[in-house]
Amino acid sequence: MRWGGASAAAVLLAAATAVPGAAVAEQDVSAEGVVRVGGLPRPAPLDREGAFNSDLAFTGDHAIGGNYDGFVVYDISDPTRPRVVSTVLCPGGQGDVSVSGDLLYFSVDYPRAGDECGAAAAPATEAGAFEGIRIFDISDKENPRYVAAVRTDCGSHTNTLVPGEDGESDLVYVSSYSPSPDFPDCRPPHDKISIIEVPHDDPASAAIVNEPVLFPDGGAESTTGCHDITAYPERGIAAAACLGDGLLLDISDPVEPRVLDRVRDPNFAFWHSATFTDDARYVLFTDELGGGSAAVCTEETGSERGANAVYSLSGSGDQWELDFRSYYKLPRHQTETENCVAHNGSLIPVAGRDYFVQSWYQGGVSVIDLTDPESPEEIGHFDRGPWDPGALRTAGSWSAYYYNGHVYSSDIRNGLDVLRLTDPRLEQAQGVVMEEFNPQSQTSFSGHGQHP
Repeated sequence: MRWGGASAAAVLLAAATAVPGAAVAEQDVSAEGVVRVGGLPRPAPLDREGAFNSDLAFTGDHAIGGNYDGFVVYDISDPTRPRVVSTVLCPGGQGDVSVSGDLLYFSVDYPRAGDECGAAAAPATEAGAFEGIRIFDISDKENPRYVAAVRTDCGSHTNTLVPGEDGESDLVYVSSYSPSPDFPDCRPPHDKISIIEVPHDDPASAAIVNEPVLFPDGGAESTTGCHDITAYPERGIAAAACLGDGLLLDISDPVEPRVLDRVRDPNFAFWHSATFTDDARYVLFTDELGGGSAAVCTEETGSERGANAVYSLSGSGDQWELDFRSYYKLPRHQTETENCVAHNGSLIPVAGRDYFVQSWYQGGVSVIDLTDPESPEEIGHFDRGPWDPGALRTAGSWSAYYYNGHVYSSDIRNGLDVLRLTDPRLEQAQGVVMEEFNPQSQTSFSGHGQHP
């Protein structure tokens, strides 16, 4: 979704004061195969109008929740009673997050007058305004510490973690879009991504190491940068959703990603994100028709727009192809006052099967069986109903991810939801325990780490 050496000053940290399991907004709930077992409202000071919850990342017994005004550290050691450990007030829009050990990478997508957390908003027409990646040390979860910032052209709408080849650094792929001739720091053509290297022992020295151009021959007319990249480092591949194009990338040299194949779809308005199946035989791309703020899960819109598209991967070496297999659209029509479209999700780790949990804004959370790529089907859902039955207002589940036995949904207005899946076909997933999880940086749960 898009709306319209750093100083450590002005970071506001607040200890947990929210009551575990506190009630959220009263809405009619429809659910099948999914039970809400816990949750929390947005904590102050990240609960003002417009301070929407965004993406999630996980480390040990903690979840990190992005927000347009900063981020929250949750203790999820007891998923039924999550607890706010700390909040960081650091406005900048989007607030996409990735975590690596003691480091947190945080996307800034709205121009600021400086790189410090307290910097005022600045117009995009102002040269030198800061947008990019902020880096925090979260070794002390109660007191996250701001240690660095790296400015990138057009800012950072999303970021993707790719481990450095030396094991002693991280690479952060930065995606951004929407250039304009009026923006001195973000003029077209914006046909590249930025790659930042962050040394683990000296994160303050983080710097851009490459800005690879992914569209040297030009992309589709609507391709003005990339929205999101999902990397599968074990297999040396990544999938990039770049507004008008879906790309398959070779990242065997992670500093020099190369395009292996490019696909377009007349039914796709906005290539938003991607997820590989565990065996990397298939990749699911999402279409964020309407930019996340429109009501497009309606009968009028149909089943092939604002949907997922499943593609198969085939090839070897430099010869790879993405072949379309099917669409999946939320099967439950939503009202005209509910923004609803395909958004962020992750695999549910069941060996030999392809199960996926996904957010659909006010369409709720959908649990999908992708095992037959020609005919995906919903096998569970959690849907609150419209935030405001009388008017279309942005709300709903931004991200829904499976992590260590539960689904965690970042709800734009309601806060954090913790969901338990009751379908017996998914029980095997409870045996998969991860120490860290960044949904846009996939790791295999079946023990295979080679190319498909």
